[in-house]
Amino acid sequence: MSIMSNTPSNTKNLVDTAAANGSFKTFGKALESAGLSDTLRGAGPFTIFAPTDAAFDKLPAGRLDNLLKPENKKELVSLLNYHVINGRRMVADVGKWETAKTVNGQPAPIKMTDGKVSIDGALVTSADIGSSNGVLHGIDKVNIPTKQ
Repeated sequence: MSIMSNTPSNTKNLVDTAAANGSFKTFGKALESAGLSDTLRGAGPFTIFAPTDAAFDKLPAGRLDNLLKPENKKELVSLLNYHVINGRRMVADVGKWETAKTVNGQPAPIKMTDGKVSIDGALVTSADIGSSNGVLHGIDKVNIPTKQ
């Protein structure tokens, strides 16, 4: 899969940019369930490593449905915040790091291999999707924080 890149001049916020992309429907649904949509529509800037719909499909059967239940909101918020870092970080910048400090407080390991960036084992499949309040990178797996 090739890395796609968009210009950062998009006037839509991160949530609306993800929705318009079409590959992040499950991520958008999870943001709504967790109550994070308004935050990620805010001033930011934020960098989101957003699992694609295909990444969510790789979760064990029933895991996503369980996460989306109201009684599991705290766990869902923690999981989603593990995919967000403060600031507008293009993939070229992130690739120079060893870890990223996520909004949930847990660091996520970064690796650059053969010019491809991964965060906690999730490969960036679409990079530098710009928005008005940050940047979105599509990843191929849902990262699960060890601390909830």
